[in-house]
Amino acid sequence: TILLVGLTLVFLLVVVTLAIAAECKGPVIFAQRRTGLNGKTFAILKFRSMHVMEDGPEVNQATQGDARITRIGHFLRVTSLDELPQLWNVLKGDMSLVGPRPHAVSHDEYYSALIADYHLRYAVRPGITGWAQVNGARGATPRLSDMQARIDFDIQYVERESLGLYLWIL
Repeated sequence: TILLVGLTLVFLLVVVTLAIAAECKGPVIFAQRRTGLNGKTFAILKFRSMHVMEDGPEVNQATQGDARITRIGHFLRVTSLDELPQLWNVLKGDMSLVGPRPHAVSHDEYYSALIADYHLRYAVRPGITGWAQVNGARGATPRLSDMQARIDFDIQYVERESLGLYLWIL
């Protein structure tokens, strides 16, 4: 069974890589600075799903119908296949399978000034998925209240972290 899972993963990685390369020029993997455990920054890896590769003082969140998203990128985002390269981040120890989803460094700087206890999410490794995501707080956060809801779930996870919760989310 483990061999079958491994072969399926390799097959998916190859198919997605070929699809991205066929649609647009440039790198297949996108790296962006994110904040992780204890506030340490790291380069998160994702399959490229947009025509742009923003990583700096201003990063615009993707929105529904965003013209920057490629055709294959739309499919990758809907299926979350764009997240597969983050398994490398997990193997490196920068991330976990479960934990608060890391945000772009510029978003961390912005929201930490507006949301009390935002920094508490750095008490655990960020995850590919998390308590906020399984509770529907995922995607764009056009209003401060949207991000506040996500951070509230992240803090709940940090406060209640356990193997049982980890496995339930997974």
